Amino acid sequence: MAPPAPSIDDRSHPKRAEPVQPPLISIIVPHYNDLENLARCLAHLRQQTWPTARREIIIADNNSDGGVAAVEAIAPDARVVAAREQGAGPARNAAIAVAGGSILAFIDSDCFAAETWVAEGVAALDRFDYVGGDVRICVADRQPTPAETYEIVFAFDTKKHLERDHYSGTGNLFVPKPVFDRVGRFRNGVSEDIDWCRRANALGYRLGHAERAIVQHAARREWHELTRRWDRVIAEMFLLRREEPHWVRGWLAYTALVALSPLPHSLRILRHERLPGLRNKVFGLLALFGLREYRAFRMLRCLLRCRAADAPRGASVRSVE
Repeated sequence: MAPPAPSIDDRSHPKRAEPVQPPLISIIVPHYNDLENLARCLAHLRQQTWPTARREIIIADNNSDGGVAAVEAIAPDARVVAAREQGAGPARNAAIAVAGGSILAFIDSDCFAAETWVAEGVAALDRFDYVGGDVRICVADRQPTPAETYEIVFAFDTKKHLERDHYSGTGNLFVPKPVFDRVGRFRNGVSEDIDWCRRANALGYRLGHAERAIVQHAARREWHELTRRWDRVIAEMFLLRREEPHWVRGWLAYTALVALSPLPHSLRILRHERLPGLRNKVFGLLALFGLREYRAFRMLRCLLRCRAADAPRGASVRSVE
């Protein structure tokens, strides 16, 4: 007599492994008065290859003119929170406070993610504790302005920031939530990305490069857009530098380097493949020399104003213009 066929309920039968569910990703987007770019940013995020059910988009509106209601009107599939404290760092903190994901993916509202952005960023976390992706400049299909020629060559030098300066910008950053919680929230008033990465590095976390996690950022077209950005960056960097020993000498040395930097960096413009033709190279050189000297002037002005404010009472002043 033949033996009975094995039952599918037989406990000795090997069980099939349950499929592993991908982690929930919280995409953090700070926003301030830029609904047009935010709509484009969201359109790209909706096209991600990462499963829709395993990602959430959280937008922190930072006191925009239209408020939360205007953002919700263009982002019905996102969670929108109000960030009352002004600043990109506090806005990100407000979004993180309601995030449910095990991984935080940071992007700015004027950045446009490639379809595999989330997938590539998450994959890179297998090799590092937290990672920064590439930010690439995009320009409209026309002759670039002088400001755009500068941005094409010098904006978002991700490789240099990661390998030499050991930080990643928060416009393209992936951090496991437990790592973020241990490092702590973003600070306001300083270069929050540099400051946060320094704290993470000091705790022993390894920063890596997710070179295939790509977002695009439109080049700043007008001169005042460049100077306004650098006014903010210089003020934030100045506050960070003041926390270092011998900061005055360090700031003066940095100012001198910025003032002299157009000489060696001119070669990058002359050789850059995205600046063909004499017109573009001349525009690039004019923008390089003009902006670097402007930056040096503003850096020196920050120092002189700070020293003048300190002199009468011999105390440190924690704010700059």
